Order: sequence, then structure tokens, then C-alpha cells
Amino acid sequence: MTSVQALAFSVGLSHEQIMNELEFFFRSETLQALPSGGLYWPAQTLLVVSDLHLGKSARAARFGGAQLPPYETTETLTRLATDLQTTCAKRVICLGDSFDAPNLLETLPESDLLSLTTLQAGLDWVWIEGNHDPGPVQLGGTHKRRLTVGPLHFQHSADATPTPGEVTGHYHPKATLSLRGRTLTRPCFLFDDTRLILPAYGAFTGGLHSHDPALTGLMSPRAQAILTGTRPCKIPMPGLAPLS
Repeated sequence: MTSVQALAFSVGLSHEQIMNELEFFFRSETLQALPSGGLYWPAQTLLVVSDLHLGKSARAARFGGAQLPPYETTETLTRLATDLQTTCAKRVICLGDSFDAPNLLETLPESDLLSLTTLQAGLDWVWIEGNHDPGPVQLGGTHKRRLTVGPLHFQHSADATPTPGEVTGHYHPKATLSLRGRTLTRPCFLFDDTRLILPAYGAFTGGLHSHDPALTGLMSPRAQAILTGTRPCKIPMPGLAPLS
């Protein structure tokens, strides 16, 4: 078993949790929403993740914020290792806020740093600048504000007037589904004909409900949400005014 495989399966994820992606189409491209909140583009062998917020618990401890479980970075890296192993991605884009604050690298446990550098080995890895971090320039990979691949344009936050094919993160969207008298709230992807917003990938990152004006103001009336989890599901984006 490789080091990546060992990391991927160390928390006992089931085969079903790992393999159950949902295919959808955006700008004529076939994409896959992964249960983890990652996005896979098979034609480009490209894995995209947003808002890892590595070191969130370290930042909270440093600045006196809410105390979080100390293993959140390990959990996030384990999730990433799983997606790399199962997709066989050759390229990775991290869509910003990869670290929870600048200069957190020195506070991470050595084991987490080793896991991260192990995951990067042999891959075309791009760090997109976020609002929490200017890009972890001490780490390997390429550092950019924006990146265009084919018809898709990757950046951290959405523009008020987007370029068609805009792919972003930043908002940590989540949505609620009512089913048989129960409600289920999950991080989610949001997409319409023009833009795609990814959920936060990091553990314990929180989220913004899809009915918040900050999100409904960005998306078209026909926007859809894909709820993450063991069985990702696609629904009309909650919170939008019904079509007339």
C-alpha cells in the first residue's frame, strides 16, 4: 500500500463513500461532484478543491477563538488523499483559502506537513490566492490569482459580472433538503449556465445557506445545488424565487 493509500483509508472510509460521485454538465464539460466536496474533471484529469482552511484549529488557539478538534487538518488531508487515490488525478487546483491565515505553516504538526508534501509529489499543483492567505509560497507548486483551463476560469471569489465558465469557492455554500418530514443540511455545489461555486473542502469550516442574499444574488433562477455526502444529490437551488 502506498503512503497516499494509507492516508486515504486510515479513517476507515467505505468503498461506497469513496466512489459515489455525481456527474453533471457545465459549459459543455462533463464534471463530477465528489462526496467530499471536491470537483473532478475527467477530460483534464483535474481535481479542484476549495477552502481547505488548513491550520484552522492552530489559528483559533493562537488568537483565542473557538477551540476546535486538533485533528481537523489531518482529516482534511485524509479526504484529499482519498480523492487523489480514487480519481487518479494528475493535476490539482486549490481555489484559495488553502490555509486559514498567513504564516500558519510553522504551526502545523510535522506529520501534516509531510502528508501534504507527499500528496503533491509528481502532480501539477496550483495554489490560487484566497482572501485568508496570499498563497502558501513556501510549498511547491504554482501560485496564481486566476487560472484558465479550456472553457473554465478558476479563481477564489465570484465576480459581480462573471466570465462564462467561472469556477470559484469562498462562500462555503450549504443547502437544506426536506425529505419525508426530515431535513438534511449539507455543504453543496451551486451552478447555473454561467458560474459554478464549490463547497468548502476543509473540516469544520461552517457554511452559508443557499437562501442567503449573498448567494441568491449571484445565481440565475435556474441554478441547481448538488448536496455532498455519501450519496450526492442534485436539486433546484433552495432560496431562489420560483420561475414564472
